[in-house]
Amino acid sequence: MKQMLLILAIAFTIVSCKNEKTADTAEATAAEATTETTPVEMPTEATPGEAAPAVPTGPTTKIAFSETDFDFGTVKDGEKVTHNFKFTNNGTEPLIISNAQGSCGCTVPEWPKEAIAPGKTGEIKVVFDSGGKGSPEGSPQAKRVTITANTDPVETYLNIKGIVTKPADGK
Repeated sequence: MKQMLLILAIAFTIVSCKNEKTADTAEATAAEATTETTPVEMPTEATPGEAAPAVPTGPTTKIAFSETDFDFGTVKDGEKVTHNFKFTNNGTEPLIISNAQGSCGCTVPEWPKEAIAPGKTGEIKVVFDSGGKGSPEGSPQAKRVTITANTDPVETYLNIKGIVTKPADGK
């Protein structure tokens, strides 16, 4: 008798859970059907548990890069590529870059930590480590660096791309 009650209790629980999931799914589907969706740009690869970079507050200024895209061509697996992106503060307030974040650990930016006065220039150095990225037929790579500063918009993007090769014998 106890076994029969236990089996009935388990069966009731399973059926109840399935009904709740079905009800939740039906509600979600109805909500999706009646809600307009707007594409949202996802933040660049944030590391779980890592806080988002602080967005500068106060007056905004303007940043102008001489180039925002760099093609490093073809390199061998394991080579490091370095490129300096030059910029000018074209605004009327000091430019404060609070963060520069590569889209992955293989892309590391270095940026000026001090304020850049209006009319002055600076550089953001980006190093791409191609180690483990190559293939015999050539592996296309495209990486992004997100610059967070007291500008409008708050984020500016720099892009590097190229092809990484690796001999078929792996050497």
